[in-house]
Amino acid sequence: MPLDIIIGAQWGDEGKGRLTDLLASESDLVARFSGGDNAGHTVAVGAQQFRLHLVPSGIIQPHTICLLGSGMVINPVTLLAEIEHLNRLGLDISPARLKLSGAAHITIPAHIELDGIEDRLRGGQGLGTTRRGIGPSYTDKASRHGIRAGDMRDPSSFSDKIRARMHASAHLLESLYGHPCPDPEKTAAEYGEYAERLRPYLADVGGLIGRALEDDKRVLAEGAQGTLLDLDHGTYPYVTSSSPTTAGALQGLGVGPRHIRRIIGVTKAFQTRVGEGPFPTEVFGEDAVRLRGTGDNPWDEFGTTTGRPRRCGWLDAVLLRYAVRVNSFTELAITKLDILSAVQPLLICGSYAAEGQQFRDLPDTAASVERFTPVYEEQIGWNDNIWDAHFWGDLPPAAQQYIHQIEQLTGIKVKLISVGPEREQVIRRESLV
Repeated sequence: MPLDIIIGAQWGDEGKGRLTDLLASESDLVARFSGGDNAGHTVAVGAQQFRLHLVPSGIIQPHTICLLGSGMVINPVTLLAEIEHLNRLGLDISPARLKLSGAAHITIPAHIELDGIEDRLRGGQGLGTTRRGIGPSYTDKASRHGIRAGDMRDPSSFSDKIRARMHASAHLLESLYGHPCPDPEKTAAEYGEYAERLRPYLADVGGLIGRALEDDKRVLAEGAQGTLLDLDHGTYPYVTSSSPTTAGALQGLGVGPRHIRRIIGVTKAFQTRVGEGPFPTEVFGEDAVRLRGTGDNPWDEFGTTTGRPRRCGWLDAVLLRYAVRVNSFTELAITKLDILSAVQPLLICGSYAAEGQQFRDLPDTAASVERFTPVYEEQIGWNDNIWDAHFWGDLPPAAQQYIHQIEQLTGIKVKLISVGPEREQVIRRESLV
């Protein structure tokens, strides 16, 4: 032991990647446990930016072994392109450093076609998916039609399985939706080549993690998406198709809870989401632009994977408390505190109102959040630029008070605070660790 887990406390995009990179410096193994290339993490090291979609953010630290867990769905095209890109940037992405679970499932071109069609057919009720084939990949997994990464150990047999699944999908696409399907024969041949290239990366990821923990190695579990996108506990149906929660981490890596030391909930100092779905504290106009940015800066609020502008709003402590309960966070990490500099006044949603009643906590699941109106608590902000703050005492009193208010509203200590995009722009409250 120990096992430390990083979990998104909002609708994803909380800045988990840069915190994974930071904590990976103290870890031996870094393992991603859910989702596919619908996720995107951006990590800055000096002037260089690393944009990652499948490979764990811990890969940037040269000593780590990085693992892709059984809870993931893998598009081989994306994974191979990412490996090649990172190798060109000077990283070592060899099979010695990157391991792929044989139990992870494979995304095929038919999944991508189905994803787009099914979302369009919802009309005005579209979910706003990334259209990367993630939902259909998990559908095949749940219906036991999926193809697993371990099948790539025999590329010829793997090609046959791809061909058969593509033919089955072609029937669905053409007869039900009147939409052409990518050629099954061509796809089977291409995926056979991918299998040859990815076969050396296959490993028993759960076994590797289990042995590492027994040998007292340090394992860091890297989350993708966020708690409010969880298939069971998020704002259903506007959710992802996996479980980006603490329970999902254990399930997606094939280990139990005995070795857990820290569960770090990552939240922005405000709130964002991409795509459709309820958002009680959303703001519009100049307030939204102030939080989002214009897109001129790579750290502005535009999706790493899709480039879509993120919807922005005030921090929602009701949903943050909900995430604390679902995940059993031991601590919080606050990102993008610097964005709130010169914003006056600052608002935090401390409770909800509905039908003449006030609720400190959700009376139901997050799927019911649309019927509530936020009740805000107001605080005076600060005007100082805090990019050069390295210690807690460097923060203006109003910024410290904002952090204390989050702690009071959630009952959880804030131990990490980012004040800019760079590695060194993270304040550690060591006395609380």
